[in-house]
Formats: sequence, structure tokens, C-alpha cells
Amino acid sequence: MMRASGIALAIAVALGSCKKTTDPSVVIETAPVDRRSIVLSAQANGTVEPVVIVEVKSKASGTIIRMPVDIGSNVRVGDLLVQIDPRDVQNQYDQAAADLSSATVSRAVSLAQRNRSADLYKQNIITAQEMEAATLAFANADASVIKARTNLSIARVRLQDATVTAPANGTIIERPVSVGMVITSATSSASGGTTILRMADLSNVRMRSFVNETDIGNVKPGQVATVTVDAYPNRRFVGVVERVDPQAIVQSSVTMFPVLVSLNNSDGALKPGMNGQVVMDIARKDNVLAVPSDAIRNARDAATVASVLGVSPDSLRSMLAAGRRGGAGGARGGAASSTASAAGRPDSAARARFRAGASSTPGSFGGDSTRRRRFAQGGAGGAGSTGGASFGSGQGGGGAGTGGGGGRAGMQIVFVKKDGKYTPRVVRVGISDFDYTEILSGVNQGEQVALLGAALLQAQREQQQQRIRAGTGGGLQQQQAPAGGGGGGGGGGRPGGN
Repeated sequence: MMRASGIALAIAVALGSCKKTTDPSVVIETAPVDRRSIVLSAQANGTVEPVVIVEVKSKASGTIIRMPVDIGSNVRVGDLLVQIDPRDVQNQYDQAAADLSSATVSRAVSLAQRNRSADLYKQNIITAQEMEAATLAFANADASVIKARTNLSIARVRLQDATVTAPANGTIIERPVSVGMVITSATSSASGGTTILRMADLSNVRMRSFVNETDIGNVKPGQVATVTVDAYPNRRFVGVVERVDPQAIVQSSVTMFPVLVSLNNSDGALKPGMNGQVVMDIARKDNVLAVPSDAIRNARDAATVASVLGVSPDSLRSMLAAGRRGGAGGARGGAASSTASAAGRPDSAARARFRAGASSTPGSFGGDSTRRRRFAQGGAGGAGSTGGASFGSGQGGGGAGTGGGGGRAGMQIVFVKKDGKYTPRVVRVGISDFDYTEILSGVNQGEQVALLGAALLQAQREQQQQRIRAGTGGGLQQQQAPAGGGGGGGGGGRPGGN
């Protein structure tokens, strides 16, 4: 008797818990249908880099005796970068200058001799051979002057090359040499010479980002891009897409395309090597009707939240059926009744999944009584059933797409609040920026739509609690049978065990 009374008490407690439901006072926020600008963008990670890097080398070889700049120094055209020991080139220059002076005097003497020989030849005092010798001597002296002048010019250039100045305005970003090192000439060395410095103009930099191949088709040169770097998380740098490289690269089995975004860096905040994110505007619509994306649901989710909003299943079914007929009426026209009913039934893949789930163990798709019941309603109810709508829309997902409202995959639903009641509406949607979604038709400006995040969570919580109560109740019924049936229950169990 005590055991029976204990079981009866447990049953009473369980029945009481089954009647207990969650707090029905769910706060459903609303938002107005209003006009706004919607920008669709593509995001990518990237690294800041200079537009042009200048590698500075010296045409002269020798020892560095002076180097007044360091990494980070800002220089202008003509500023001294490196002074190489000029003694060798200075000696060469002095020798070339002396050679030119000597050649110039020799030419003047040869010219005087040629002029005297010409006078004597006219008087028939000297022979023609002597006149030719004087003319040849003058020509050789003239050539010596030209050669000496050329050597002096080369020596002057070499002397100037010993002093390396900045070829452009910029900032020193690398300095691989220091005072006292011996460097080789960039013109005479087979290795290309020693790199003295690397400098770049950091007033204009660019972000080298890597865009996924799924978004690269929408990225074009000239598009506006916004850059955020990790060093300045609260600052936005505005740039322009400069170039989209035609050759893809593969990173971790993902195909990416390099995209270069030009940035103005007049204040020098951006440094080469900084990591950041790029957001490129690929589509923009201004002054369009829009609602928060949280207000839009596909048919399956709409059926789930309808009970929380107090919407009757019949009104939801009729609205879905009308929306489906309106979206596909031109395509079906006067088709056979079998085609019309197929629009509301799950597709062949869904039916196959149901058949596979029906024979599976509880806890799978076939073991979920709620989903089996919904599937059965969808198969028998045709276009007007809730189940058919939920399975049909499930194939298209709940995202906001431009094909919304036309068929099962694009059917999107909002709940309009008026006089304290919610009414479902089928809407056609356009582009979405994940916060707001463009509305092409279905609602009017100024109407209030429900934000369904809280309602969906509440509905899912109630469904989970119902499944838990159903499982708990079945276990108590199994415990109740031995108490009521006595030995008969036990006898019935033995054949089953055999």
C-alpha cells in the first residue's frame, strides 16, 4: 500500500508539472517599416604596404664614413643619405683635371706649329710631307683634349657618386648598412652592388587584402572601401579599390584574390605591415523601404512563432496558400490538380528523409512526433497546409534574397502589429546588410512589424519542454503498470522476454 501511494503521489506531481508552462508574458518588440539606405559589402583581411619602395644603392665602391639618417627618418629630395670615402675618386678627378690641362696646352702648341707650317708651305720653304706632319700633330692634340675632357667628366660623376642623396621624398624603412662598412658599386659589381637603404613615400599607402572567390565577382576598381586596422580599432580609413589581381592564390585550401585598396596616409598613422580589415561596398540602395532583418522569417520559423504571437494556425495556412498561389500562379495556370497539390507537399528528398526517419529509433527525425505530425499534415494538406509550407521553405533557407515571395524557396513572412494583434504578411525582399532588409512589397511605410528573436526562442523553449514532459510521462506510465496489474503484468512480460 505504501508503495502504491508513493507511485500515486509521483504521478500527481508529474501531472502538475505537465500543466505548468513557461511565463506567457513574452516581450515582443516592434519596429516601424521605414525608408533608409542599405549597403551590401564584402569583407576581407589585409596588410598595409607602401605603394612604391625605392631601393637605394651606390655607384661608387668604398667605405661609409658618414650616414646621418636612420630607420624612420623623413627625407626630401637631395638630402644626404650616405657619404662614402672620397679619397680614391678625388685622386682620380685631380688626375683627370691635370690631364685635361696638359692636353689643352699641347693642343695650343700644335695649333701654332700647324699655322707656321702652313705659311712656310705657301712660300715653298717646306715640303708637303712636313706640312702633313704638322696637320696630323694638331689633330692628335685636339683628340687628346677631348679624351681628357671626357675622363674629367667621368671622374667628376664618380666623385659625386660618393655622396648618396635621397632620390625622392619619403621615409627610411630599412637600413642594412652602417658607418664603417665597405660597399660595392651597383654598376661595376656582378652581384648588383650593396643595398644601402630602402625608403618609401608613406603619405600614400595601400592595403593588400585577400577576397574570397565567392565575392570577387562583385569587386571592381573604383569602389569605395573602408579600412580598420588593429592599431586603431575605433578609427575608419576611407580608400578606393585600386586593382584586382587576376591571379588567385590558395590559402588553407581556400581560393583568394588579392585586392589593392589605396589609402591617404597624410598623418602617417598607417605603418607598413599593419593588419586590418577591409569592407568594400558592392551594392547600395538609397531611400528604400526596409525592416530589421530580425522581423523576417521563412515559413517554417513563422509557423513556430505563430503560437507565441497568438496567430491562429488557420489564418497562417490560408495566408501561406494565398502567397504561394500568387507567386506561382502564372507558371501553373490551368495545370492539373496533382501539380497544384505538389506545391504544398515536401519534395522527394524530404519524403525520402521522412521514410528513412520513420524506421529509425526515437530521437531521430522519425522519432520526433511533432515533426512527423507536421510532415503528415504537409503531405495531406496540399498547398494550404502548415507542414507543406514549412518543409517547402526549408529548402531555400531563411536568408534575405531578391527572389523572395515568388515561390517556396523565396517566401518570407513578417508579422504586422495592429490594434494589439499580429497579422502575418508575405513579403518580397531585396538586398540585406544583415541589420536591415529591403522590402519590395507586402507592407507599407509606417506599419509596425514584430522582432521575432524573442518569440522564436520562447517557441523553441516550449517545444523542448513539451518533449521533456512527454518523455517523463511515458516513464511514469511504465512504472504504474506493475502497481495496477500486479502479477498479470509480470506474466505478460515473460513471453516478451523469450
